[in-house]
Amino acid sequence: MILEMILFLTLGILAGTISGLIPGLHINLIGVAVVSIAATSVTSFPVYFVIFIAAMAITHTFLDFIPSIFLGCPNEDTSLSALPGHELLKQGRGYEAVLLSTKGCFIGVFLLIIMTPLLLWLVPPIYQLIQKIIPYILIFVVLVLILTEKKKISTTIVIILTGVLGIIILNLEIKESLLPLLSGLFGSSSLILSIKNKVQIPKQEFTSPKVKYFKPILVSLIASPICGFLPGLGNSQAAVLGNTIARTERKDFLFLLGLTNLLVMGFSFISIYAIAKGRTGVAVAIQNILGTVELKYLMLILIIVLIAGIIAYYLSKKLARFFANKINKINYTKVSVATIICLVILTLIISGFFGLIILIIATLTGIYCINTGTKRTNMMGCLLIPTIILYLF
Repeated sequence: MILEMILFLTLGILAGTISGLIPGLHINLIGVAVVSIAATSVTSFPVYFVIFIAAMAITHTFLDFIPSIFLGCPNEDTSLSALPGHELLKQGRGYEAVLLSTKGCFIGVFLLIIMTPLLLWLVPPIYQLIQKIIPYILIFVVLVLILTEKKKISTTIVIILTGVLGIIILNLEIKESLLPLLSGLFGSSSLILSIKNKVQIPKQEFTSPKVKYFKPILVSLIASPICGFLPGLGNSQAAVLGNTIARTERKDFLFLLGLTNLLVMGFSFISIYAIAKGRTGVAVAIQNILGTVELKYLMLILIIVLIAGIIAYYLSKKLARFFANKINKINYTKVSVATIICLVILTLIISGFFGLIILIIATLTGIYCINTGTKRTNMMGCLLIPTIILYLF
């Protein structure tokens, strides 16, 4: 049995590495596929599939920052990293940007393990209370985003415009509508502007980043549990909420985003035990396979998170160095065009023809928002505004 568990752990890490490096691919899509396979397979040992999913999800969370930063091609979880990460890439510091994100993930693994006993005790009684006040917290976040900008009118327009776009698109019956929405706003829009401006990627440096740990860790510990245990909220909202609580510098924000991504994913595993509700696709996949999630399974998942997290950290460093060595030796305009083509193909396969229309509209909206000169994080209005409306009405 131990050998089988090691095999599925290894396969999960391999699958997470491949999926993490595929531009725009979200881990939830793979989680659904694994559940389908598990349902038609021999399920005498469902724990093997749980090991596979947990290892794959954690590895994907680490590796997902590489295409986001080096190719400017994000998905829902890494959309915000494409902003400061791509800027650092153009300064020859792409490797540093990936290291900042993955270091956040790495520390998040250990914080998750340490926090689990406290969360198991606190989450059930305060779950309902937080659920009632969450829209007002997000309204506060939106107000802070506007009031802290120099261009307040432009910022308000960007938040409202992307918010309305998000409301319309998320209410359409289109499969994985977030893929074209976020890829357009944060991915292809930036890539098109890079092509237009004939961006040249310089030779990349290999410096070890220095991070001010205290502030990002503190705000992530406040924001991540809120978003990790409540429906309709995810990694991006947690990062925006955390950065609103305490403004961080560009480098620290990448660390914050990696830390938040890992914690929100980890908290979703805890939530299927603590409140019997899955808050991510992979958590729901585990819940569907196991049915009732017992404490022994949660402990197993946390062990897998620890092992896969350590391995994924060193994998991401090696692969980031490889990409950093190659990126300035190729024509970045051609890479940008190829990445846009990949996004189009992926959108057509997953979200269909109407998904492609969404991608085009979101791309044009993203270009307009970028040209206003406001911070690109304000485009997260596409998720913040729909979430506020969901909770209020």
